[in-house]
Amino acid sequence: MAYTWDNRVAFVVRYLYDIDNNGYLDSHDFQCLALRTCVLEGKGDCSAARLQKYQNIMINLWEEISRLADFDKVPDYDGTVTVEEFKQAVKNTCVGKKYEDFPQAMKAFIETNFRMIDINADGLMGIEEFRYDCIQRMVVEDIKVIDDAYNSLLNDDDRRKGGISLSKYQELFAQFLADQNENCPASLLFGPLEL
Repeated sequence: MAYTWDNRVAFVVRYLYDIDNNGYLDSHDFQCLALRTCVLEGKGDCSAARLQKYQNIMINLWEEISRLADFDKVPDYDGTVTVEEFKQAVKNTCVGKKYEDFPQAMKAFIETNFRMIDINADGLMGIEEFRYDCIQRMVVEDIKVIDDAYNSLLNDDDRRKGGISLSKYQELFAQFLADQNENCPASLLFGPLEL
């Protein structure tokens, strides 16, 4: 049950977008995401230029999500997107599609997310970076479950390179959202999921 499409999409809302953990998305989440992304990618540094770049990316992402998902905006637009509205928007815009067919703002977020995970900026998500990303969101007693999740994502080419490249991450992220099969090959992209 933890790897159903519904649970995977709810995970994206809860752990990647809903920064203030209030159960829905609004512009505040994306303002905070811009600052968070700036600081994490800058490893503590938050230059005005980098912050402006991420403010633009996150504002565009919020506007696109809001446009695609806030189905109750007429006549009483509440400025929020619920998990169910987000799921419907993902179903309408991503299910059955490849990364290149995703909405532009979502693609920008995916690329930004990869850069935050790629701590050493070598263009690959290695096992240590994957562990660091996963452990921030979950309670884990044994690192082996995270390592097993990471290793399940790799093919021989990834192993030769030493990790998951941006293009592979984009492909996996697209599968995570677009493939409704519970046994989706990318279901462990963010580590072992909880219900």
